This record gives sequence, structure tokens and C-alpha cells, in this order.
Amino acid sequence: MKKAEKTKQFIIQQAATLYNKKGISGTTVDEVLDVANVARGCLYNHFENKDALSFATVDFLLAENQRAVSAFVLKEKTALGKIYGYLLFNKTPLHTHLSGGCPILNMAAESDDNNPVVKEKVKKNILQVQQFFKNILQQGIDEGEFKASLDVEGFAFKLFCAVQSAIVMCRVLDSNKPMQLLIRNFKAEMKCFMAQE
Repeated sequence: MKKAEKTKQFIIQQAATLYNKKGISGTTVDEVLDVANVARGCLYNHFENKDALSFATVDFLLAENQRAVSAFVLKEKTALGKIYGYLLFNKTPLHTHLSGGCPILNMAAESDDNNPVVKEKVKKNILQVQQFFKNILQQGIDEGEFKASLDVEGFAFKLFCAVQSAIVMCRVLDSNKPMQLLIRNFKAEMKCFMAQE
């Protein structure tokens, strides 16, 4: 990687924590300059404007989140193990792998009505995550681990929505307990879908 590209990636990585904690509108260019320890000219050499920086940073946050989740989940061999892996990955929303919480939620909340470019990026990411879960659940059916009656699309949707909602609740209530309760309930529910030995 060339020096210019390394500098650009460094700026994005430094900006990511600010964006994930404070949002796009809550983060100023001056704050990014400060945390990345670069001059304004250097930043604008790599990004045409704040929007360009923001879009690149959102891409980085969503990709990093997806990479971390996938790496954690795909260590498991069975479909059930992968679902449990996803729940385990999210078990402590007060201490997420990316400082500031889940970037899907953070960027979705901010972009809903006022940033169509970011909204489209988040939408694409959510659909990818949904497909990821559908593939895992279908794998479980195909390999005889889950009953064929399992509603793959519906369960994948419910799993994603429930976990994301629990993350919000935990962070607002300043407690990991709602997520722990959700995980217990999902584990109990999954037993109903296990194929008979």
C-alpha cells in the first residue's frame, strides 16, 4: 500500500471512532484533524469535502463490523453454533468491539430522513446481514440440524431486529441484562427447531 493510501486509511480509522460515538453531524472536521493529527490540507488532499470523508468512514465502520461478526460466527461449524456465536458476539452491548456501539444502529438512526447516501449504505449492509443469517439457517435445515418447518426468512429477520433492539435498550439503560435475557430466550426457542435425533 502506498504512503498516500496508508494516510487516507489512517484518517478514516481515526475518524471512525468519532463518527460511531458522535454521529456524522456531531463530528466536526476539526475534531477529525485533531484525532488524526493531520493538517487540513492533508485531509482535503484525500477527501473532497466532509461528505466524502463521511461516506468513506461509514463504509469502513460497516465493513469492519461485518468482518468482526463474520469472523466470530464462522469459527463455529454447526448452524446452531453460528447462531449462538452471533448472540455471544453481542452479549455485552456496553462493551462493543467498536467503541460507541453498533455502527448499523448509529448510522441508521442518523441517516433515516436526512442522508440518503448513508441510508443506502446501511440498507445494503442490513440486507447482507439478513442474507448471512438466512444462509446459516438454511444450512441447518439442509444438514438435518433444524426442522424443515423453520421459517428461515422470518427467523433471520427476528434475530437481527431483536439483537439490534436489545443493543439500544442496553445502552440506554446502561445494563447488559436485557441482552442476556434475550439470549436466554433465543436459546430456549432454538431448541424447538432442532430436528429429532
